[in-house]
Amino acid sequence: MKKQQEVKKNTEAGSLHEKIPKQESIRVIAITSGKGGVGKTNIAANLAYALSSMDQKTLILDADTGLANIDLILGLTPKYNLYHLLNGQKTLAEIIIKGPGGIMILPSSSGIADMADLSKGHKLTLIDEINRLKDRPDFMLIDTAAGIAANVMYFNMAAKEIIVVTTPEPPSITDAYALMKILHKNYAKKRFQLIVNMVRSSNEAKEVFGRLRTVTDHFLNIHLEYLGFVLDDEKCQEAVKRQKALMELYPSSVGSRCLRQIAEKLLKEKPEVQEEGSVVFFGDSVIGQDHG
Repeated sequence: MKKQQEVKKNTEAGSLHEKIPKQESIRVIAITSGKGGVGKTNIAANLAYALSSMDQKTLILDADTGLANIDLILGLTPKYNLYHLLNGQKTLAEIIIKGPGGIMILPSSSGIADMADLSKGHKLTLIDEINRLKDRPDFMLIDTAAGIAANVMYFNMAAKEIIVVTTPEPPSITDAYALMKILHKNYAKKRFQLIVNMVRSSNEAKEVFGRLRTVTDHFLNIHLEYLGFVLDDEKCQEAVKRQKALMELYPSSVGSRCLRQIAEKLLKEKPEVQEEGSVVFFGDSVIGQDHG
């Protein structure tokens, strides 16, 4: 009951479903973390499900080339993946698979050792293929690997918006700070949004945010925003075991309600002005880094 009250306390009156404007261009959002095991991929999958349920076409790019497990946690078996696209064997439309709730998934590949090694031509191919999609998404969520490896930096650089996922555990908080510090100091990223996962209460989540905000304000010239929290939910592990999205299997669970609120908050935001009709992905500085 207490968890239900925590969710209710964090929600806003009225449904957004009839108020949400369609996006004019693709919002590209990296979902990342400084440490593994914080539930980042589950959050990415369920946010995609929530956005799709709100009439927002959503594409997930699985950028975790080490694990590539978005399809795994959703019980899907892709026949083709990013490797086949970049090698000219398949088009983007041919490798995208449909997931629960109508979400689109661009599977990754263990055949590509490091996404940071993509050549300029490969980057342009991916941009062109996304822009040519007939079924263009409103959102593209990039599920990065955890940590500060080159491919994590690469996709965070490519995205216009960055969501950092942490838990209340001290190592997770420390690593989240380290990730933001590197992205700011080395790649000039200045805006981050925080999701605190696996919390016991909204107060615990706000305490975590407060600690991070204090150190980022003091040591970094960045803007850290509180996007929301996800309560620790035993139903989440059950959904993982059954290879289903939590929001599909248990739409009324406390975790699902938290995730729905986060999705609604994302939709109410005014993203940076982007060129209408084209995906803002791989900025000029990123495209210019030709590794092949």
